[in-house]
Amino acid sequence: MSFLPEALRLGQTPLHLETVSGDDVRRAVDLPRVDASAFAALLSPAADEHLESMAARAHALTLSHFGRTVSLFTPLYVSNHCANHCRYCGFAAPNSIPRSQLSLDEVRAEGEAIAATGLRHLLLLTGEAPRKAGVAYLEACVQVLRPLFPSISVEVYPMETADYARLTRAGVDGLTVFQETYDPVLYAELHPAGPKRDYAFRLNTPQRGAEAGMRVVNIGALLGLTDWRQEIYAVGLHAAWLQKRYPGVDIAVSLPRMRPHAGAFQPACIVSDRELVQAMTALRIFLPRLSITISTREAPSFRDNILPLGVTRMSAGVSTAVGGHAKPAKTGQFEISDPRSVAEIEAMLRSRGYQAVFKDWEPIEASA
Repeated sequence: MSFLPEALRLGQTPLHLETVSGDDVRRAVDLPRVDASAFAALLSPAADEHLESMAARAHALTLSHFGRTVSLFTPLYVSNHCANHCRYCGFAAPNSIPRSQLSLDEVRAEGEAIAATGLRHLLLLTGEAPRKAGVAYLEACVQVLRPLFPSISVEVYPMETADYARLTRAGVDGLTVFQETYDPVLYAELHPAGPKRDYAFRLNTPQRGAEAGMRVVNIGALLGLTDWRQEIYAVGLHAAWLQKRYPGVDIAVSLPRMRPHAGAFQPACIVSDRELVQAMTALRIFLPRLSITISTREAPSFRDNILPLGVTRMSAGVSTAVGGHAKPAKTGQFEISDPRSVAEIEAMLRSRGYQAVFKDWEPIEASA
């Protein structure tokens, strides 16, 4: 079974939310359980006038399921070689940028610099170039980093289930993979060449990761490529599908908005702060157990202010270039908006009555 048939239907069928009324939105906010139809109402233009009630419900649900805690992590880019021609990405093969890949000694130095900040959750990233940063290389990186980080996630190229199982045995417990857009026609236009062009293989990646034993699976769409309401609706239904089939897996969603990067591509639409708040609160009301990540793509004041509305994970002390923690780095995948250190993010959370969680997972063999 696959989410592919539903994704193709969603990507090719407009939501037609113009007929949703304010009464429809009010009913959706008050429902004890929100179905797909009510979720669509929460994403409708009519819901804009009801953001305060949506925010209040989202806040209450977040406190009920997650308390006043926020897990912190940071990305570690170990390679920016890429075989894809994604029109919107700074790492895309046609872009003339310095390419590099960390040696294992450099990986260790980066890990030690990150661990010195107190973080124990790490996201390992590469461009999509399996011939340069293959499974064996990633496995070696994890073996170097495992003594420092009990929780290591990967955001790399889509793999087969057996490869993910190999990484879980090495110590990886989380997977992040963004579909970018659920519109199959637009997806083909934005990915004219490279292995990422395979829409179906990428879409089924979260499923393969869950079946390989990943503890956390994080999905999302890149907001700005097309109508955000259509994309968030698809993301929400995909997350719901994964939650139902893999109840033991922590299903998470990120809400990345496009940021400046190397290359000439410009967003097809601008997603406003208010619209991002609507997207996040609608997701929280629809899926109360969903983990929601807000990254340093967002400005400090905005990240601080939306904290009570559903956020459960935040990145801190971020560099989007290869390396960048133990020594200065060059071109990043995209520009960040929140350059605050881990200590500054922790202080902000404390000042707002939240606990920064540095570690919430210990592998069984490590605690035996």
